Amino acid sequence: MKTVLIQEIAANAGQEIKIRGWVQTVRNQKTVQFIILRDHTGQVQTVLERSEAHAEQNTLIANLSRESLVEIVGEASLNPKVSLGGVEVQIKDIQLISAAADPLPIDLTGKTETMVDKRMDWRFLDLRLPENLLVFQVQTTVEAAMRDFWLREGFIEIHTPKLMGSPSESGAELFSLEYFGQTAYLSQSPQFYKQMAMAAGFNRVFEIGPVFRADPSFTPRHTTEFTGVDIEVSWIDSHEEVMNWEERSLQQVLQTVSDKHGEAIKKTFGVDVVVPQLPFPRIPLAEAVAIVKSEGHVPPSDSKAGDLDPQGERVLCEYVARTMQHEFVFVTDYPKTLRPFYHMRYEDDPGKTKSFDLLWKRMEITTGAQREHRLERLSQQALELGLTLESIDFYLNFFKYGCPPHGGYGLGLARLLAVLLDRSSIRETQFLFRGPNRLSP
Repeated sequence: MKTVLIQEIAANAGQEIKIRGWVQTVRNQKTVQFIILRDHTGQVQTVLERSEAHAEQNTLIANLSRESLVEIVGEASLNPKVSLGGVEVQIKDIQLISAAADPLPIDLTGKTETMVDKRMDWRFLDLRLPENLLVFQVQTTVEAAMRDFWLREGFIEIHTPKLMGSPSESGAELFSLEYFGQTAYLSQSPQFYKQMAMAAGFNRVFEIGPVFRADPSFTPRHTTEFTGVDIEVSWIDSHEEVMNWEERSLQQVLQTVSDKHGEAIKKTFGVDVVVPQLPFPRIPLAEAVAIVKSEGHVPPSDSKAGDLDPQGERVLCEYVARTMQHEFVFVTDYPKTLRPFYHMRYEDDPGKTKSFDLLWKRMEITTGAQREHRLERLSQQALELGLTLESIDFYLNFFKYGCPPHGGYGLGLARLLAVLLDRSSIRETQFLFRGPNRLSP
């Protein structure tokens, strides 16, 4: 007997089939019983008449709890009156595979809203919702499209260590742990090792991997562990080339997502996947701050001077969408006070760095720059920002024996998905969220 997925039932109309899945709904009527069965490909209506001949199966169905797992043998048939795909299965036999406790700790019907923290407590149940499955189907497509683009352009994939002997960014937002009698740190970024690959002559590299930030924030856009998407390329003349790489890759990613999931995303989340035109707008930070101010937004007093706060990013994105008809905008030329020591500075304006953030619809999803590859300048910039050369000695060694001009960017995968699917929090676009108060499940 053929075991099929729910999406394959229509193609097997008229045949006896076996299907397996989760019990989404049971409707017990006087003369007939219905089970709405769900697997990862969809939902189907199954039906069994009440009769003496079916007494055992009727009793089993009448006592099924929601989200139990069952196996059904029956005849697939076309029925245009059935709203779930115009097909149904006439049950001949049903077996209970795994019973679900009743009641469920969170609502999976969509009739009542469960607080996000409670959903995170029971994330494995929350992930059974078809819309959450779609999030990770889209994530898979996004990563595959990125890899396809990079591999076609001659990039090499690397996997950098996440245990480090010194900070990868700065002393802030850093997790430390005991490591065989010494202190180790969880990587805040693969930045140093991406640059090592440039010094090694790898030319173009990418990595998709975990990143750790000891950030005490409780906002919908922050997390203490996330998946970072990073690239680094050699032989560039400016950060403009890095932006070119990113906008071309995102155009391909969104075209692929639109082709594969566009209809499902529209139906599930009410979002149109817009494939962006090139180039993306570029606005220097000073000009962006002025625009936001002219739009009536005053940043809170605790915001970094001269930078955009989260609401300022949203205001700027709305301005760009209204005046330039674009969802993306690169904000460029950040002052050295707002950037790491390894960002290259302009020769004629050393107070500014050759750097950028990429904003999409409402928030920043990327930070990038051309890096300083000249050892003397790199060392001086580190000292200016209060670092000791001894603490980054291994990093500075990368530049002692010749290193090409290079640059790159880091992108937050959960943020990209949150914007793409219009989710209110990146907790909804991570498989398991980690924050200041969450280490479980």
